[in-house]
Amino acid sequence: MHLIYGILRHMFAHLSRFTPPFLLLATTLSLLTGCENPPVPTETTNNHIKSASGVSPNIAMAPPGDNEVLIPAGAFIRGSNKIDNEGLQERYGFVTPLFLNEHPEHQMELPTFLIDKYEVTNAEYKAFVTSTGRMEPQAWIQNGYNVRDDKLRGAHIDNLRWIAADYFNLDIDPSVMNKQQLLDALFAKQTQRDALAAAAVSWFDADAYCRWVGKRLTTEAEWEKAARGPDGNEFPWGAEWAQGLANSGENPEKEDDESIMPPGSFPKDVSFYGVFDLGGNVSEWVADLYQPYEEPDFDDPNYEKQHRMVKGGGAGMGHYGLSTFFRAARRAHTTPESASTDVGFRCARDAN
Repeated sequence: MHLIYGILRHMFAHLSRFTPPFLLLATTLSLLTGCENPPVPTETTNNHIKSASGVSPNIAMAPPGDNEVLIPAGAFIRGSNKIDNEGLQERYGFVTPLFLNEHPEHQMELPTFLIDKYEVTNAEYKAFVTSTGRMEPQAWIQNGYNVRDDKLRGAHIDNLRWIAADYFNLDIDPSVMNKQQLLDALFAKQTQRDALAAAAVSWFDADAYCRWVGKRLTTEAEWEKAARGPDGNEFPWGAEWAQGLANSGENPEKEDDESIMPPGSFPKDVSFYGVFDLGGNVSEWVADLYQPYEEPDFDDPNYEKQHRMVKGGGAGMGHYGLSTFFRAARRAHTTPESASTDVGFRCARDAN
Protein backbone atom coordinates (compact mmCIF):
# COMPACT_ATOMS: atom_id res chain seq x y z
CA MET A 1 0.00 0.00 0.00
CA HIS A 2 2.93 2.34 0.72
CA LEU A 3 4.13 1.71 -2.84
CA ILE A 4 0.70 2.68 -4.21
CA TYR A 5 0.65 5.94 -2.29
CA GLY A 6 4.21 6.65 -3.37
CA ILE A 7 3.20 6.22 -7.01
CA LEU A 8 0.17 8.44 -6.46
CA ARG A 9 2.27 11.21 -4.90
CA HIS A 10 4.64 11.11 -7.86
CA MET A 11 1.74 11.07 -10.36
CA PHE A 12 -0.05 13.92 -8.57
CA ALA A 13 3.04 16.10 -8.62
CA HIS A 14 3.55 15.41 -12.33
CA LEU A 15 -0.06 15.81 -13.46
CA SER A 16 -0.97 18.82 -11.35
CA ARG A 17 0.71 21.10 -13.86
CA PHE A 18 -1.63 19.94 -16.62
CA THR A 19 -4.83 18.64 -15.05
CA PRO A 20 -7.69 20.57 -13.39
CA PRO A 21 -8.17 19.61 -9.72
CA PHE A 22 -11.41 17.69 -10.10
CA LEU A 23 -10.06 15.55 -12.96
CA LEU A 24 -6.94 14.86 -10.94
CA LEU A 25 -9.07 13.83 -7.98
CA ALA A 26 -11.12 11.51 -10.18
CA THR A 27 -7.94 9.91 -11.49
CA THR A 28 -6.59 9.40 -7.97
CA LEU A 29 -9.84 7.89 -6.68
CA SER A 30 -9.95 5.56 -9.67
CA LEU A 31 -6.49 4.22 -8.89
CA LEU A 32 -7.32 3.70 -5.23
CA THR A 33 -10.61 1.89 -5.80
CA GLY A 34 -9.14 -0.19 -8.60
CA CYS A 35 -6.52 -1.68 -6.25
CA GLU A 36 -8.93 -3.07 -3.68
CA ASN A 37 -10.49 -6.03 -5.49
CA PRO A 38 -8.40 -7.63 -8.26
CA PRO A 39 -10.48 -9.33 -10.96
CA VAL A 40 -11.08 -13.07 -10.79
CA PRO A 41 -9.89 -14.82 -13.97
CA THR A 42 -12.08 -17.37 -15.65
CA GLU A 43 -11.52 -20.32 -17.91
CA THR A 44 -13.66 -21.71 -20.68
CA THR A 45 -14.66 -25.38 -20.79
CA ASN A 46 -16.41 -26.18 -24.07
CA ASN A 47 -19.42 -23.85 -24.04
CA HIS A 48 -19.61 -23.31 -20.29
CA ILE A 49 -17.83 -20.73 -18.16
CA LYS A 50 -16.57 -21.34 -14.66
CA SER A 51 -14.41 -19.27 -12.35
CA ALA A 52 -10.82 -20.23 -11.61
CA SER A 53 -12.04 -21.57 -8.27
CA GLY A 54 -14.44 -23.92 -10.08
CA VAL A 55 -17.57 -22.05 -9.01
CA SER A 56 -20.04 -21.25 -11.78
CA PRO A 57 -21.27 -17.65 -12.03
CA ASN A 58 -24.68 -16.76 -10.66
CA ILE A 59 -26.58 -16.69 -13.96
CA ALA A 60 -30.27 -15.81 -13.75
CA MET A 61 -32.54 -18.22 -15.59
CA ALA A 62 -35.36 -16.16 -17.09
CA PRO A 63 -37.11 -15.61 -20.45
CA PRO A 64 -35.30 -13.40 -22.97
CA GLY A 65 -35.26 -9.74 -21.99
CA ASP A 66 -35.77 -6.80 -24.34
CA ASN A 67 -32.04 -6.72 -25.05
CA GLU A 68 -31.62 -10.47 -25.55
CA VAL A 69 -31.95 -12.89 -28.44
CA LEU A 70 -32.47 -16.62 -28.01
CA ILE A 71 -30.19 -18.68 -30.28
CA PRO A 72 -31.61 -22.18 -30.78
CA ALA A 73 -29.64 -25.36 -30.18
CA GLY A 74 -28.01 -27.08 -33.12
CA ALA A 75 -24.99 -27.16 -35.40
CA PHE A 76 -23.38 -24.20 -37.14
CA ILE A 77 -20.42 -23.64 -39.46
CA ARG A 78 -17.36 -22.46 -37.57
CA GLY A 79 -13.98 -21.34 -38.90
CA SER A 80 -12.96 -21.28 -42.55
CA ASN A 81 -10.58 -22.77 -45.09
CA LYS A 82 -9.81 -19.33 -46.55
CA ILE A 83 -6.26 -18.51 -47.71
CA ASP A 84 -4.59 -15.22 -48.61
CA ASN A 85 -4.75 -15.37 -52.40
CA GLU A 86 -4.42 -11.58 -52.71
CA GLY A 87 -1.09 -11.24 -50.91
CA LEU A 88 -2.63 -9.03 -48.21
CA GLN A 89 -0.05 -10.04 -45.62
CA GLU A 90 2.84 -8.77 -47.71
CA ARG A 91 0.95 -5.73 -49.01
CA TYR A 92 0.06 -4.45 -45.54
CA GLY A 93 3.04 -5.79 -43.63
CA PHE A 94 1.20 -8.13 -41.28
CA VAL A 95 3.48 -10.33 -39.18
CA THR A 96 1.05 -13.23 -38.81
CA PRO A 97 -0.46 -14.89 -41.91
CA LEU A 98 -4.12 -14.09 -42.46
CA PHE A 99 -6.89 -16.70 -42.10
CA LEU A 100 -4.74 -19.68 -41.10
CA ASN A 101 -5.82 -19.65 -37.45
CA GLU A 102 -9.42 -20.09 -38.68
CA HIS A 103 -8.59 -23.51 -40.16
CA PRO A 104 -10.21 -25.95 -40.52
CA GLU A 105 -13.80 -25.06 -41.29
CA HIS A 106 -16.00 -27.44 -39.30
CA GLN A 107 -19.43 -27.93 -37.79
CA MET A 108 -20.01 -27.49 -34.08
CA GLU A 109 -23.04 -28.23 -31.92
CA LEU A 110 -24.18 -25.74 -29.28
CA PRO A 111 -27.07 -25.84 -26.81
CA THR A 112 -29.63 -23.05 -26.73
CA PHE A 113 -28.28 -19.81 -25.29
CA LEU A 114 -29.22 -16.15 -24.90
CA ILE A 115 -27.05 -13.32 -26.21
CA ASP A 116 -27.44 -9.56 -25.86
CA LYS A 117 -29.02 -8.00 -28.93
CA TYR A 118 -26.77 -4.94 -28.59
CA GLU A 119 -23.30 -4.12 -27.30
CA VAL A 120 -23.00 -2.75 -23.76
CA THR A 121 -23.22 1.06 -23.71
CA ASN A 122 -21.19 3.66 -21.84
CA ALA A 123 -24.17 4.48 -19.61
CA GLU A 124 -24.61 0.82 -18.66
CA TYR A 125 -20.93 0.39 -17.94
CA LYS A 126 -20.79 3.66 -15.98
CA ALA A 127 -23.59 2.36 -13.71
CA PHE A 128 -21.37 -0.66 -13.00
CA VAL A 129 -18.33 1.53 -12.26
CA THR A 130 -20.35 3.81 -9.99
CA SER A 131 -21.94 0.93 -8.10
CA THR A 132 -18.82 -1.20 -7.61
CA GLY A 133 -16.05 1.40 -7.40
CA ARG A 134 -14.17 -0.34 -10.19
CA MET A 135 -11.54 1.75 -11.94
CA GLU A 136 -13.02 3.66 -14.86
CA PRO A 137 -11.47 3.34 -18.33
CA GLN A 138 -8.42 5.53 -18.84
CA ALA A 139 -10.08 6.96 -21.95
CA TRP A 140 -12.80 8.46 -19.76
CA ILE A 141 -10.20 10.36 -17.77
CA GLN A 142 -8.60 11.64 -20.95
CA ASN A 143 -11.83 12.88 -22.56
CA GLY A 144 -13.69 14.02 -19.43
CA TYR A 145 -16.47 11.42 -19.50
CA ASN A 146 -15.59 10.43 -15.94
CA VAL A 147 -16.38 13.89 -14.52
CA ARG A 148 -19.64 14.08 -12.56
CA ASP A 149 -22.22 16.75 -13.36
CA ASP A 150 -21.88 18.37 -9.93
CA LYS A 151 -18.13 18.79 -10.47
CA LEU A 152 -18.77 20.59 -13.75
CA ARG A 153 -21.38 22.86 -12.15
CA GLY A 154 -18.94 23.80 -9.40
CA ALA A 155 -16.01 24.51 -11.72
CA HIS A 156 -14.79 28.03 -12.50
CA ILE A 157 -15.74 29.26 -15.96
CA ASP A 158 -12.08 29.43 -17.02
CA ASN A 159 -11.68 25.74 -16.21
CA LEU A 160 -14.88 24.93 -18.11
CA ARG A 161 -13.59 26.74 -21.17
CA TRP A 162 -10.33 24.81 -21.03
CA ILE A 163 -12.12 21.49 -20.50
CA ALA A 164 -14.51 22.15 -23.39
CA ALA A 165 -11.63 22.78 -25.78
CA ASP A 166 -8.98 20.32 -24.61
CA TYR A 167 -10.89 17.42 -23.02
CA PHE A 168 -14.35 17.35 -24.58
CA ASN A 169 -13.09 18.37 -28.02
CA LEU A 170 -16.22 20.46 -28.60
CA ASP A 171 -16.46 22.16 -31.97
CA ILE A 172 -17.28 25.54 -30.44
CA ASP A 173 -15.52 28.71 -29.32
CA PRO A 174 -15.81 28.53 -25.52
CA SER A 175 -14.31 32.00 -25.05
CA VAL A 176 -17.58 33.65 -26.16
CA MET A 177 -19.87 31.45 -24.04
CA ASN A 178 -21.12 32.09 -20.54
CA LYS A 179 -21.10 29.40 -17.86
CA GLN A 180 -24.62 28.11 -18.47
CA GLN A 181 -24.02 27.85 -22.21
CA LEU A 182 -20.83 25.90 -21.55
CA LEU A 183 -22.57 23.58 -19.09
CA ASP A 184 -25.38 22.91 -21.55
CA ALA A 185 -22.85 21.99 -24.24
CA LEU A 186 -20.84 19.76 -21.89
CA PHE A 187 -23.93 17.97 -20.56
CA ALA A 188 -25.16 17.42 -24.13
CA LYS A 189 -21.82 15.83 -25.00
CA GLN A 190 -22.01 13.55 -21.94
CA THR A 191 -25.54 12.49 -22.91
CA GLN A 192 -24.33 11.72 -26.42
CA ARG A 193 -21.48 9.62 -25.02
CA ASP A 194 -23.88 7.75 -22.71
CA ALA A 195 -25.48 6.10 -25.74
CA LEU A 196 -22.24 4.97 -27.40
CA ALA A 197 -20.97 1.41 -27.22
CA ALA A 198 -18.59 1.06 -24.28
CA ALA A 199 -14.95 0.54 -25.22
CA ALA A 200 -11.43 0.87 -23.79
CA VAL A 201 -12.14 -1.82 -21.19
CA SER A 202 -9.97 -4.84 -20.47
CA TRP A 203 -11.13 -8.45 -20.68
CA PHE A 204 -11.23 -8.52 -16.89
CA ASP A 205 -13.49 -5.46 -16.85
CA ALA A 206 -15.85 -6.96 -19.42
CA ASP A 207 -15.97 -10.28 -17.57
CA ALA A 208 -16.71 -8.52 -14.25
CA TYR A 209 -19.51 -6.43 -15.75
CA CYS A 210 -21.28 -9.45 -17.22
CA ARG A 211 -21.12 -11.24 -13.87
CA TRP A 212 -22.41 -8.11 -12.14
CA VAL A 213 -25.59 -8.21 -14.27
CA GLY A 214 -25.99 -11.96 -13.66
CA LYS A 215 -24.64 -13.06 -17.03
CA ARG A 216 -21.27 -14.00 -18.52
CA LEU A 217 -19.14 -13.13 -21.50
CA THR A 218 -20.16 -14.72 -24.78
CA THR A 219 -18.01 -17.66 -25.81
CA GLU A 220 -16.23 -17.46 -29.15
CA ALA A 221 -18.41 -20.24 -30.56
CA GLU A 222 -21.63 -18.55 -29.40
CA TRP A 223 -20.54 -15.23 -30.87
CA GLU A 224 -19.72 -16.83 -34.22
CA LYS A 225 -22.98 -18.76 -34.40
CA ALA A 226 -24.99 -15.63 -33.57
CA ALA A 227 -23.13 -13.76 -36.34
CA ARG A 228 -23.10 -16.39 -39.10
CA GLY A 229 -26.56 -17.89 -38.75
CA PRO A 230 -27.58 -21.33 -40.03
CA ASP A 231 -25.93 -20.83 -43.44
CA GLY A 232 -22.44 -19.89 -42.21
CA ASN A 233 -22.51 -16.33 -43.61
CA GLU A 234 -19.20 -14.59 -44.21
CA PHE A 235 -20.67 -11.39 -42.75
CA PRO A 236 -23.70 -11.08 -40.48
CA TRP A 237 -25.90 -9.88 -43.37
CA GLY A 238 -24.68 -12.34 -46.01
CA ALA A 239 -21.81 -13.55 -48.16
CA GLU A 240 -20.44 -10.27 -49.55
CA TRP A 241 -18.93 -7.17 -47.99
CA ALA A 242 -20.88 -3.99 -48.69
CA GLN A 243 -19.44 -0.68 -47.57
CA GLY A 244 -21.83 1.29 -45.40
CA LEU A 245 -23.77 -1.65 -43.98
CA ALA A 246 -21.66 -1.71 -40.81
CA ASN A 247 -19.86 0.97 -38.83
CA SER A 248 -16.37 0.33 -40.11
CA GLY A 249 -14.96 3.75 -39.20
CA GLU A 250 -14.65 4.99 -42.75
CA ASN A 251 -13.97 8.61 -41.72
CA PRO A 252 -10.28 8.72 -40.67
CA GLU A 253 -10.65 12.29 -39.36
CA LYS A 254 -13.04 11.24 -36.60
CA GLU A 255 -11.80 10.74 -33.06
CA ASP A 256 -12.32 7.28 -31.54
CA ASP A 257 -15.38 8.23 -29.51
CA GLU A 258 -16.84 9.90 -32.60
CA SER A 259 -16.26 6.87 -34.81
CA ILE A 260 -18.10 4.60 -32.38
CA MET A 261 -21.88 4.86 -32.63
CA PRO A 262 -24.81 3.93 -30.40
CA PRO A 263 -25.53 0.19 -30.76
CA GLY A 264 -28.14 -0.47 -33.43
CA SER A 265 -27.27 2.65 -35.47
CA PHE A 266 -26.64 0.50 -38.57
CA PRO A 267 -29.91 -1.43 -39.02
CA LYS A 268 -28.49 -3.59 -41.84
CA ASP A 269 -25.63 -4.83 -39.64
CA VAL A 270 -27.89 -7.49 -38.17
CA SER A 271 -27.52 -11.26 -38.25
CA PHE A 272 -30.06 -13.91 -39.24
CA TYR A 273 -31.01 -14.25 -35.56
CA GLY A 274 -31.52 -10.50 -35.04
CA VAL A 275 -28.28 -9.62 -33.25
CA PHE A 276 -26.88 -6.16 -34.13
CA ASP A 277 -23.38 -4.81 -34.72
CA LEU A 278 -21.58 -8.12 -35.02
CA GLY A 279 -20.04 -6.79 -38.23
CA GLY A 280 -18.76 -3.42 -36.99
CA ASN A 281 -18.90 -0.57 -34.45
CA VAL A 282 -16.63 -2.07 -31.75
CA SER A 283 -14.75 -5.33 -31.76
CA GLU A 284 -15.85 -7.51 -28.84
CA TRP A 285 -14.15 -9.46 -26.09
CA VAL A 286 -15.31 -13.05 -25.77
CA ALA A 287 -14.62 -15.50 -22.97
CA ASP A 288 -12.14 -17.88 -24.56
CA LEU A 289 -8.39 -18.16 -24.43
CA TYR A 290 -6.78 -18.00 -27.87
CA GLN A 291 -6.30 -21.65 -28.81
CA PRO A 292 -6.29 -23.62 -32.08
CA TYR A 293 -9.25 -25.57 -33.36
CA GLU A 294 -8.99 -29.35 -33.46
CA GLU A 295 -6.63 -30.69 -36.15
CA PRO A 296 -5.12 -27.29 -37.01
CA ASP A 297 -2.73 -26.80 -39.92
CA PHE A 298 -1.12 -23.67 -38.45
CA ASP A 299 0.99 -23.45 -35.29
CA ASP A 300 0.70 -19.88 -34.00
CA PRO A 301 3.27 -19.11 -31.25
CA ASN A 302 0.65 -16.80 -29.70
CA TYR A 303 -1.30 -19.90 -28.59
CA GLU A 304 1.14 -20.09 -25.68
CA LYS A 305 0.65 -16.49 -24.50
CA GLN A 306 -2.67 -16.79 -22.64
CA HIS A 307 -4.27 -14.21 -24.92
CA ARG A 308 -8.04 -13.69 -24.95
CA MET A 309 -10.18 -13.73 -28.05
CA VAL A 310 -11.63 -10.64 -29.76
CA LYS A 311 -14.35 -11.01 -32.40
CA GLY A 312 -15.77 -8.65 -35.00
CA GLY A 313 -14.53 -5.47 -36.64
CA GLY A 314 -14.13 -2.09 -34.97
CA ALA A 315 -14.78 1.45 -36.15
CA GLY A 316 -11.37 2.67 -34.94
CA MET A 317 -9.31 0.45 -37.23
CA GLY A 318 -8.28 3.32 -39.50
CA HIS A 319 -6.26 2.19 -42.53
CA TYR A 320 -6.57 -1.38 -41.29
CA GLY A 321 -10.31 -1.25 -42.02
CA LEU A 322 -10.11 -3.94 -44.67
CA SER A 323 -13.29 -5.91 -45.26
CA THR A 324 -11.53 -9.11 -44.20
CA PHE A 325 -11.29 -7.77 -40.63
CA PHE A 326 -15.08 -7.61 -40.37
CA ARG A 327 -15.66 -11.26 -41.26
CA ALA A 328 -17.46 -13.36 -38.64
CA ALA A 329 -14.86 -16.15 -38.80
CA ARG A 330 -11.92 -13.85 -38.08
CA ARG A 331 -9.99 -14.72 -34.91
CA ALA A 332 -8.27 -11.71 -33.32
CA HIS A 333 -6.58 -11.90 -29.93
CA THR A 334 -4.63 -9.82 -27.44
CA THR A 335 -3.55 -9.74 -23.80
CA PRO A 336 -6.50 -9.62 -21.38
CA GLU A 337 -5.11 -6.46 -19.75
CA SER A 338 -5.36 -4.53 -23.03
CA ALA A 339 -7.92 -1.73 -23.21
CA SER A 340 -8.29 -0.61 -26.81
CA THR A 341 -10.52 2.32 -27.73
CA ASP A 342 -12.35 0.22 -30.33
CA VAL A 343 -12.89 -2.97 -28.30
CA GLY A 344 -16.07 -3.42 -26.28
CA PHE A 345 -18.27 -6.39 -25.46
CA ARG A 346 -21.71 -7.88 -24.97
CA CYS A 347 -22.97 -10.53 -22.54
CA ALA A 348 -24.69 -13.90 -22.81
CA ARG A 349 -26.22 -16.53 -20.53
CA ASP A 350 -27.31 -20.14 -20.55
CA ALA A 351 -30.91 -20.80 -21.50
CA ASN A 352 -31.45 -23.92 -19.34
